[in-house]
Amino acid sequence: MSTMSNCIRTENQARAAFQSASKRPDPKDRVEYYNSWAETYDKDHTLVSYSAPELAVNFLFEHYKGNPEEALVLDVACGTGLVAKRMNQLGFRHFVGVDGSKGMLDKANDTGLYQHLEHTLLGSEPLPAEPGKFDVVMIVGALRPGLVPISVIEELYKAAKPGAYICMSRVNPIPEDADEYKDKMEALLKLMEDQHLWSHVATQATDKYMKDLYHNCDKEVDEDHYLTGTLYLFKKHCSA
Repeated sequence: MSTMSNCIRTENQARAAFQSASKRPDPKDRVEYYNSWAETYDKDHTLVSYSAPELAVNFLFEHYKGNPEEALVLDVACGTGLVAKRMNQLGFRHFVGVDGSKGMLDKANDTGLYQHLEHTLLGSEPLPAEPGKFDVVMIVGALRPGLVPISVIEELYKAAKPGAYICMSRVNPIPEDADEYKDKMEALLKLMEDQHLWSHVATQATDKYMKDLYHNCDKEVDEDHYLTGTLYLFKKHCSA
């Protein structure tokens, strides 16, 4: 049994798991950690009120013009399948998942939602997706230093069909002005728009992306003790 497994999981344990994950710059070490974290991953995300999958999927759905039942979705950094579970509730039925952790992919496979799952470490290996195939491309929560390099965004674009939607989300760091990653990421998003590769559909800030993991959880949590997030939605040009 995994050392991270526990019959009764506490919020403090969940916070410690997130903090430990964020302190693993070595890709091999990080993957091994995520493999062991898979057993309590969903529970830990619930304990820290991690709302990114629901927020991102709802954001996409507000703007999506196609038929969800016919759409082919590429779920990048899919983890245990939280995004696919929410999308399935809204009528999406066809999913391909990609993740760097075999333990996470095993949990995603258990959902029964994915027609295909790929084990790939993004950044170190190319995104294993057929170009121009997907109606929707999702990446939720992984766009931050140490997880997924910004260059992967260009691979998301290539995997999308002309006219497809690319939806991304990320947590805003504290302090936000120290985050070079976000500045470079948003510069790339704008450059791709200026190059007429895609159109900007919407950007949305959210106040309650997840609990602030470093706030004293023994005190009552209010809005000031949540991390904010940003959701991005683009539509690939039909002529691309």
